[in-house]
Amino acid sequence: MTVAPVTFSQDQATAYDAVSDALRIAGIDLLDCTLTPPREGQSSVVAITGKAGSGKTLLLAELYRAMKTAGVEIVSGDYESRKRAGKRTLAILAPTNKAASVLRLQGVPATTIHRILYTPVYDPDYEKIAEWLTGNGERPDVEGLTDQALDRAALFYKANASIPGALAAAGLRGSDFITGWKRREEPLDVGFIDESSMLDDRQFEDLKDIFPTLLLFGDPAQLAPVNQSGTMVFDRLPETRKFNLDRVYRQDADNPILDLAHALADPKLEFSDFEGMVQDIARTDDRVVWGERVEVDLMARSPVLVWRNATRVRLITAFRSVYGAPDDELLAGEPLICDGIELPLKHRKKRLDLEARGLIKGAQVVYLGPGRKPGFSRLHVVGAEDPQVSAASIVKIEKPDEEEPFIPFAAKMGATFLHGAAVTIHKAQGSQWDTVQVFAPDLFVAARMGRIEAGQPLWKRLAYVAITRAQNRLIWVVRNRLSKPTDALRIDDLAAVPAPLSLEEPT
Repeated sequence: MTVAPVTFSQDQATAYDAVSDALRIAGIDLLDCTLTPPREGQSSVVAITGKAGSGKTLLLAELYRAMKTAGVEIVSGDYESRKRAGKRTLAILAPTNKAASVLRLQGVPATTIHRILYTPVYDPDYEKIAEWLTGNGERPDVEGLTDQALDRAALFYKANASIPGALAAAGLRGSDFITGWKRREEPLDVGFIDESSMLDDRQFEDLKDIFPTLLLFGDPAQLAPVNQSGTMVFDRLPETRKFNLDRVYRQDADNPILDLAHALADPKLEFSDFEGMVQDIARTDDRVVWGERVEVDLMARSPVLVWRNATRVRLITAFRSVYGAPDDELLAGEPLICDGIELPLKHRKKRLDLEARGLIKGAQVVYLGPGRKPGFSRLHVVGAEDPQVSAASIVKIEKPDEEEPFIPFAAKMGATFLHGAAVTIHKAQGSQWDTVQVFAPDLFVAARMGRIEAGQPLWKRLAYVAITRAQNRLIWVVRNRLSKPTDALRIDDLAAVPAPLSLEEPT
């Protein structure tokens, strides 16, 4: 099949040329498809900014394909060959599992920042298979694996370019070939960072330690990281290192959600005017819905987006109530949000294991049921490449007008979770869902308060982030009401993977 060539707009072409120049100085020539060793001590950061629909992802994908054609090795986070001298590398990263999975669905092999910060340690016998699959070794002779099993692994890798998947196709368990995780010791070459508006200064410094050449893709209209005074890491770059994409392509395809998003840039637009626009579009286009209630069926997989924490807690309480969830346990299928890892410093290896498996702060998780030990949970990490994990868990269920959350069960230490049927708009950054419900009464309160963030009314930033989380359908909820569920919570829609790794609780 012949792929049609991509035609860039003027702003995209300018950005592409600027990145090409930076890469050529770094020893990667996209025009001639030649690679030379990197120069010692040389570093470069370039930012590509633009609002939703401006073509940032298209540009990222084309740069990735050009680098792959030039012979740059793509580092995915699941296995990294160490035997080929002089290799040049590229890693495509996102701050969240969900953001990385959105890129992978578009053919871009993205992974999370944590999966690059932490690298898997392979059993030496099975590392021989990985080297053979990647073209850096001879076909191995491994005890217990037949030629047919190796052929299955090779066939899988050819189709999917996943070492863990190939080894699983050979009949191996994850715990057979991955013995642990370690902090990355060797630097890489080039890093593409999507959703870079979410990066805080510490993460940015960590990435600069690993990548001499960084390309940041970000949306300046998003909400800045908490405690950074409304600024984003690319705001402090020299103007000569920033390239803004002004044209909005997805509006060309008559996308009503993006029409609403970009209407927020009008300084004269008031909240009542914006709601009038939503209502007008909803009358003629079913991709935008004027919602008189929160649809509870959607909350299990797509949280309601709110501004105020009190609203979040009330909606979670209502969600659990309509499903008949008891106070002393979770139901299989309840959504959770990872709120961090509670482990002392001496258990650093356990922390690496958890974070490398996708249990990072803000990760969306579905509860599958209790684990084999008290305090353990079986979990599905939404958007993770290997989504099912068993981990020591501390689950906190917050309730209205109560200072302390209710904890139905907990390990002494491990991953901590809040309920995920509703989340704040700040925490929703970096994620997308097919259908998104936005709780408009909260944004009305923000508008009435008149708060300004980075020179723009806060309600507009909140609205922009919230509605651009919707891939296909937006529900603008205007009443504090909740529908009844049409069925019980379920987990059969979640893809299972063979033999998930488990994390033992530290003793």
